[in-house]
Amino acid sequence: MPASEGPLLLLGDSLTEAGPWEEAFPDREVVNAGVPGDTTADVAARLDDVVARRPGTVVLMAGTNESRRATVEQVVRGLEDILFQLRHELPDVRLVVTSVLPRERERADWIREVNIHVRQFAPTVKAEFLDLWPTFAEEDGELRPELTNDRLHLTDAGYAAWVHELRTLLG
Repeated sequence: MPASEGPLLLLGDSLTEAGPWEEAFPDREVVNAGVPGDTTADVAARLDDVVARRPGTVVLMAGTNESRRATVEQVVRGLEDILFQLRHELPDVRLVVTSVLPRERERADWIREVNIHVRQFAPTVKAEFLDLWPTFAEEDGELRPELTNDRLHLTDAGYAAWVHELRTLLG
C-alpha cells in the first residue's frame, strides 16, 4: 500500500488525544496517537509505534507540556528530532507539524519563539507547517477564552477551529 493511502495519524499530547478526529475525517482511517502529558521526548520514544502504523499522513503537535520547564532550544531540538526521524523512517509520508498552541499570556513569548524555529526548520525535512497561532491567540498571546476553559485544553469550539484549519490544509 502506498504511504499516501495509509491512515491519518495525529501525534501529540492530551490536546491531540482529546480531539474528535474520527468524526472530523470520516472519509479516512484515523489513528489518534495523542497521550496526555507527553513531552517531545515522550513522543520521540513512541516513534517506532508510529512508523509501524505506516501512516499516509502524520500531524504532529507537541511541546506545550514543556513550556514551564524546558528552554526554547530544548523543545525545538526535540521537535526537529521527531520530524527528522519520521522523515527518515517514512520517506513518503505527508508530514505536518502544527504550531504550539497559545496558553496563558505569560508563556506567549516562549511559544512564539518555539514556533518561529519550527516554521523555519519544517521545510528542511519536507514537512508542512500549520500555523494555528492566528486562529487561537489573542493579541497579547493568550489562548482565546472562547476556545478554552482552563487556558490550556480546548473546548468543542477550539477543536472545531483546529479541525477547520487542518481540513483546509489536508483537503
